[in-house]
Amino acid sequence: MAIIQNFRELKVYQQSRAQAQRVFELSRTFPREERYSLTDQIRRSSRAVKSMIAEAWGHRRYPAAFISKLTGALGEATETQSWLDDALDCGYITAAQHREHDAAWQSIGGMLNNTIEKADDFCRSAS
Repeated sequence: MAIIQNFRELKVYQQSRAQAQRVFELSRTFPREERYSLTDQIRRSSRAVKSMIAEAWGHRRYPAAFISKLTGALGEATETQSWLDDALDCGYITAAQHREHDAAWQSIGGMLNNTIEKADDFCRSAS
């Protein structure tokens, strides 16, 4: 494994950052009455994933804290998928848009799981 110098080099961070921006753009099309509910919630959960990955990186000296933050990021990723379900159910996005976005967040979840499973490798480099 190549030595990663900062959280921005993590592929999972890069992917979650890109997908959070895609969610932002998608949510711009939601109705105005959703501004303080669905729009706000999906933006917050999608952005939280990358923030929690960054925070986990800072906590990697402590494996349990690293894993805890990544587990939180995984929770936010699945929450984003749930909000995508609501957007589909309300007719704000098409089935094709839902499949595309959901698959991206599912992939991020898989990357987070892999990182959690390899936590010792990441935490060892923090020493």
